[in-house]
Amino acid sequence: MSDDRHQARRLLLLLVIVASAGYVARVAISVLAPQIMAEYAFTQTQMGTIFSAFLVGYTVMQVPSGWLADRIRTRLLFGGITVAWVVLTAAIAFVRPLPAISVLPVFIALRVLFGVAAAPTYPASARAVAVTFPVTTHGRANGMVLASIGIGSALTPLLLVPLTRAYSWRAGMLLASVVTALAALAWWLSAPDVIARSSTKTDEAAPAAVAPWRTSSFWFLFGSYLLQGYVGYIFVFWFYSYLVQVRHFNLLQAAGITSLPWVATLIAIPAGGAVSDAAVRRWGATKGRRMVPMIALVTGAIALAVGARASIDVIAVGALIACTVLVLCTEGPFWATLNEIAGARSGTAGGLMNFGSNLGGMISPALTPWLANHIGWEGALSATAALAAVSGLLWMGVRIGDQR
Repeated sequence: MSDDRHQARRLLLLLVIVASAGYVARVAISVLAPQIMAEYAFTQTQMGTIFSAFLVGYTVMQVPSGWLADRIRTRLLFGGITVAWVVLTAAIAFVRPLPAISVLPVFIALRVLFGVAAAPTYPASARAVAVTFPVTTHGRANGMVLASIGIGSALTPLLLVPLTRAYSWRAGMLLASVVTALAALAWWLSAPDVIARSSTKTDEAAPAAVAPWRTSSFWFLFGSYLLQGYVGYIFVFWFYSYLVQVRHFNLLQAAGITSLPWVATLIAIPAGGAVSDAAVRRWGATKGRRMVPMIALVTGAIALAVGARASIDVIAVGALIACTVLVLCTEGPFWATLNEIAGARSGTAGGLMNFGSNLGGMISPALTPWLANHIGWEGALSATAALAAVSGLLWMGVRIGDQR
């Protein structure tokens, strides 16, 4: 038992390392975008297309990659996709204008392929947690893996910008590839095989006897995560521009403010999972798992509405940062609940749930500025606040062990 516990902890640490390295490779192109645009004379629209190309590959492959995660050993799956991350990240550094074709389609193709390779990351991690860790630690374990979002987002500019300034954006991209290669090497050398534990199944939190996507609870969870993704991606794509264009912060101030929520999520995402686990131990699986997302998403909706309407910039910024942190701290409870609904099918079910989140993420960057043009940023953010509240309230339909 002690050896099993040690292996589980080692697996969790390696999942955090690999997912964080993957996030560095994922967002590196965003940090290096100004230099890439200058070299190739890309417009903002063309660069935005390159950004969106990743989301296309990533979103479309969520369900197939989740299905794959349920059928291929986690050790082999992560070993394979990390090698793909290394190759595809390094390949961008070697892109040169070719006489026969435009360079833009090459960037787009590489980013679509990277999205495909990155798609299994969180569904496969969720399945590994589901079959390795006891139910009462699912929130904390998933929260630690999902903290890779904050780790990768915070580390990438610190790692890449100094090298890029000294040499070129290609050096920065190659460093991102090296970081990913080191994580891949650590995985291949140390990752244990994932073996299902009977301790993941308790009477209340046993996976459904029928396929999870045939239960009403799963679709309430799916709907809530779709709306949570819609809200969260606004802060990924538009927070910086909103601060500069609407709140009139200078570029340096806006950059510093934009980084604050991601730093805060290093604590908030694992903490949300840990609090959710504590609530499960006290009030049972269904009530315990509902508590953090319902409170956080509804409170986040209030914070977003306040931030949208506040005339004092300090209050507005504080409220918007609070909203970001509250929305993202629900990641652990979402994936822990999925584990307890889907069990060993967490790969497929996780891919489907994450498809919903990224579908919301594809809609919000385009719909938000359209709404802002028609009803103003205050109206657009207020509408988003209403969706955050609905996301929280949908948890009333989520029940662990629901067979309907």
